Amino acid sequence: MTDHTPVPYAGPTRVLSGVQPSGALHLGNYLGALVKFARLQHEMDTFIFVADLHAITVWQDPALLAQQTREIAAAYLAAGLDPAKATIFPQSAVREHAELAWIFQCVARLGWLDRMTQFKEKSGKHKERSSVGLYTYPVLQAADILVYKATHVPVGEDQKQHLELTRDIAGKFNHDFGVQGFFPQPEPLIQGPGARIMSLRDGSAKMSKSDPSDYSRINLTDDADAIAAKVRKARTDPEPLPETLEELGARPEADNLVGIFAALAGRTKAEVLAEYAGKGFGTFKPALADLAVDKLAPVGERMRSLLADPAEIDRILKAGAERASEVAAPTVAEVKKLVGFWGA
Repeated sequence: MTDHTPVPYAGPTRVLSGVQPSGALHLGNYLGALVKFARLQHEMDTFIFVADLHAITVWQDPALLAQQTREIAAAYLAAGLDPAKATIFPQSAVREHAELAWIFQCVARLGWLDRMTQFKEKSGKHKERSSVGLYTYPVLQAADILVYKATHVPVGEDQKQHLELTRDIAGKFNHDFGVQGFFPQPEPLIQGPGARIMSLRDGSAKMSKSDPSDYSRINLTDDADAIAAKVRKARTDPEPLPETLEELGARPEADNLVGIFAALAGRTKAEVLAEYAGKGFGTFKPALADLAVDKLAPVGERMRSLLADPAEIDRILKAGAERASEVAAPTVAEVKKLVGFWGA
């Protein structure tokens, strides 16, 4: 009788994540992703990429894409990622991502992709006009993760479904080719405080680089004056801050600003309320502005300094791509043997 019990993955602990180069990064990206990447590099083997293959699932200006890739890399470095500790690279520079994605497209099932809610949200009423890449990009995402046999992936709520797909693909590949334990079942690292920063103009909408109002977000490249001005102009209600989290939750704009303060200060919302309950925004906003300037202005300064030397950024990305390929290439070589490709 054949035993089909899955064999646990026995490889090293490794984390992977990436950000698309499709516009300026903002406070939400910084708190929800970049500071967490910087922390993780001290805890496990860390691969952080610029997701330029994912970016072109929707139209990107070719004249801007390379520069936007450098900007994401500069943000990684300014937020504290150390290329001596973390492997930082452009996705498109490591060809194994695309090679493994094709093989995984032949492993994944149409029904699995049909259930992906993000495609429905992004394509809207014009599904037939969307690129095939937009439909299949969760499979490329699975390849991004599994080509390094990553065991952990930082995810927000909107990406949990894609990680489940990655686990399904890993499991089916291992089963189909009789190699239980070859690919790991990657675990989500659920983002904590700062994972969901909302618009400064609308507490019910996520902070976004696509919002037409620049005052809806704090960009990482904003200087101290711009940061302070955006906090001062952030939408609020006329009531003083409440004493309880339950009361705060019913006031989205207030909840967002308290959440930003807590994330920047490394505190909980309850701790912030304990200090500011009963006080108006005339008191709270200046304190938040000072904190935001203290934490974010140096990041912006570092980014601008890095971007003034694109050759150095390119050197870091090239070295990172070479290191990433050293890990990815043996995985794909073994996959080709397992699949039965000639010459593998």
